[in-house]
Amino acid sequence: MSVFIPFAFAVYGRHSFPHADLAEYLAAVLTITFAAFMGFADDVLDLRWRHKIPLPFLATLPLLLVYYANGNETGVMVPTQLRGLLGDYVELGLFFYLFLLILAVFSTHAINIYAGVNGLEVGQSVVIGTSALILNVVQLHRTPTQHTEYREQHLQSLFLLIPFLAVSLALLRLNWFPSRVFVGDTYCYFAGMTFAAVCMVGHYSKTMVLFMLPQFINFVYSCPQLFKFMGIPNPRHRMPSYDVDRGWVENSYTEVRLAELKAVGKVVFWLLRTFRLAHVLPPDADGVVKVSNLTLINFVLFVMGPCREDVLCLRLLLLQVFCSCMCFAVRFGLASYLFETVL
Repeated sequence: MSVFIPFAFAVYGRHSFPHADLAEYLAAVLTITFAAFMGFADDVLDLRWRHKIPLPFLATLPLLLVYYANGNETGVMVPTQLRGLLGDYVELGLFFYLFLLILAVFSTHAINIYAGVNGLEVGQSVVIGTSALILNVVQLHRTPTQHTEYREQHLQSLFLLIPFLAVSLALLRLNWFPSRVFVGDTYCYFAGMTFAAVCMVGHYSKTMVLFMLPQFINFVYSCPQLFKFMGIPNPRHRMPSYDVDRGWVENSYTEVRLAELKAVGKVVFWLLRTFRLAHVLPPDADGVVKVSNLTLINFVLFVMGPCREDVLCLRLLLLQVFCSCMCFAVRFGLASYLFETVL
């Protein structure tokens, strides 16, 4: 990304040089670099979750400070149906910056917890990055030339996405099943923060949330294991188990002692079993029940059955592609019913 700077700004002369755009680009690169370094530290030191969660807050600060200094928008347009009540525009102020911070933390960790299959970490990043690239190109094509600032924002996003996708596509070739390279937390943090940075620079944070819908579903589905008060035990690793005889991957399980569950845990377990949201095995003689780990990966294995690891990865990536297509349908289809002008 640093090497790409001369190509991005070479067309400008000294007197017309966009210093604000360069500052924003450098802040985005610095933020992404901080995140990658934090991922490396996590790989080496095996940090606890209570230490991991606040780290993206610190990494995002340079970009948010430049975002504030450049006077970028901190509000949202109101749908036509609600303008009589709320007006044309709602200024969020500090709450908008809080939303961007939460988005940065979510996107950084969302790639990290939606992992464990050869090719999935890089594959989902390539799909999301390609979706964002297509969005930028489409917006540059359809936006009138008089909207110079809006076009520059999408161009800035492209400058970050092109080198990211070039690196990720090369890495995907080595990370695909059977993997010769394991990406670790370093790439997951790097990819997640890149998505946060490009949507801040390009001003399409709400669209990025839709692009990352599978990651959001995986996070919500994982909450009973991620938060101790919800009662479902969380093992050290929740990756699918491997059947050596057939060469397939299948559900991995966590053990739940029904007698030890608190009220919240009993409600969660009842929901999982009643609505078949997880594979629940009958209790053994000690009253221990095995429940498939609460990840989207295990849920797909539960619904569609065991399979080869590359087949599982393809199914998950097709889900990611489907969600991106739905995002474009909402962004350019449904939005036209809610807003008079859709840029």
